[in-house]
Amino acid sequence: MSLSKIKSVTELAAIAGSGRKIVFTNGCFDLLHVGHVRYLQAARALGEALLVAVNGDASVRSLKGPSRPINTEAERAEVLASLECVDFVTVFHSDRVTSLLRAIHPPIYVKGGDYSIESLNAEELGALREMGSAIHILPLVPGKSTTLIIGKMGAVGNQ
Repeated sequence: MSLSKIKSVTELAAIAGSGRKIVFTNGCFDLLHVGHVRYLQAARALGEALLVAVNGDASVRSLKGPSRPINTEAERAEVLASLECVDFVTVFHSDRVTSLLRAIHPPIYVKGGDYSIESLNAEELGALREMGSAIHILPLVPGKSTTLIIGKMGAVGNQ
């Protein structure tokens, strides 16, 4: 069952401490789309297991605005856990993932092409560098984003 993939920080720290080549990524994943799926598949190919850290609801509101998230943190975690390429999911409740990174010490950290090394949060980047994590920026799927989907939904609703 996919819900068994949803783990606590303590469980994830133990898994990461087992020596597996864990790939870590994080984000809102509010409306899962083909861009997300391709990104997650590419991230998983970089290691032995993929851990996706999902922003909690309050964090999404803080980052994206009061109308978000569309789906609750529990629903977003469950959908991600149902993907074959995702091995573990956790929900974090801060705007930044730094404390989770420090707890798990992932050997590989991945972000989408809407980021660059220079645009990563300085605190998160510092933690990753201190731990010696490899950082990969994967390309975006052109024209695929949650913001575009929400825009299209609004346009359809106004017809």
